[in-house]
Amino acid sequence: MSTPQLFIDTDPGVDDALAILMAHAHADVLGLSIAAGNVGLEHTVRNARTLVDLVGASTPIFAGSPSPLVRLPEENAAFVHGRDGLGDVGFPEPESEVANEHAALALLRLTRERPGEITLVALAPLTNLALALKLDPTLPQRVKRLVIMGGAVTGHGNTGRVPAEFNLGFDPEAAHIVFEGFPDFDLVDWELTLRHAFDEADFDQWLATGDRRAAFFGRVSQVARETNRERGRRGVIAADALAMAVAIDPTVVKRSERHHVGIELDGRLTRGATVVDWGNRLKLPARANVVLELDRAKFGAMARRALGAE
Repeated sequence: MSTPQLFIDTDPGVDDALAILMAHAHADVLGLSIAAGNVGLEHTVRNARTLVDLVGASTPIFAGSPSPLVRLPEENAAFVHGRDGLGDVGFPEPESEVANEHAALALLRLTRERPGEITLVALAPLTNLALALKLDPTLPQRVKRLVIMGGAVTGHGNTGRVPAEFNLGFDPEAAHIVFEGFPDFDLVDWELTLRHAFDEADFDQWLATGDRRAAFFGRVSQVARETNRERGRRGVIAADALAMAVAIDPTVVKRSERHHVGIELDGRLTRGATVVDWGNRLKLPARANVVLELDRAKFGAMARRALGAE
């Protein structure tokens, strides 16, 4: 298998951090485009710089949108990730710089320079991707693959609105634009990540035997892990890392189904929900490849390598 060429749209974020470590361990990372989401853009950009420093890479970092397209967000995820997005550890000022190019423009430029080569990995609210699509609707023709972490395909979300998942609920209009604009994409939803959580004891062993990346992740993930325990969620949940595994190695997918997936924009209780047409009642294009089961052993091996715990 050739080395994947990744462009990652992200809002780091603890689980984004593990996904970014995985990407640098298994692929060529052409850039990180940064959105607001888990926490504000100032924090997510700084966190991206911290992560690039950690892996010792020269990965370009492109700052993107500080807010959703239409409405201000009702919530962020600081209660899970910490006020700064990385567990409030208090890391020193990072050395990596931010490029003088907007994230949406960087995505358009890179796909023009390398048409058909780039896998686009969307781990954040889809604001930056939607902006790029509005600027150039031909973008999907130049993207090799699009993998999206988002949604809750049977309505078991993780926001204040019961059916909605955080990434898509943060900017539903952007999600609608992307879901309608791309003719084909892999969807890794929140419910899948709950079914594929890492065993706590196994993960702690990886942290104990890994290198500086494991030590870093052990520190930043403490708040998130405790919050998930308080909410009755079992295991170490690694949503963005799961999507990254699909992006790096498509053979990790053991079962998936193609369906039309819409985004609810108007519902008082359901705004931001992913609506899957399981029975093809609407007769609309089945653009989403909804991932339903992964190879757990492959996923675990990819995470271990990212933590230096092979």
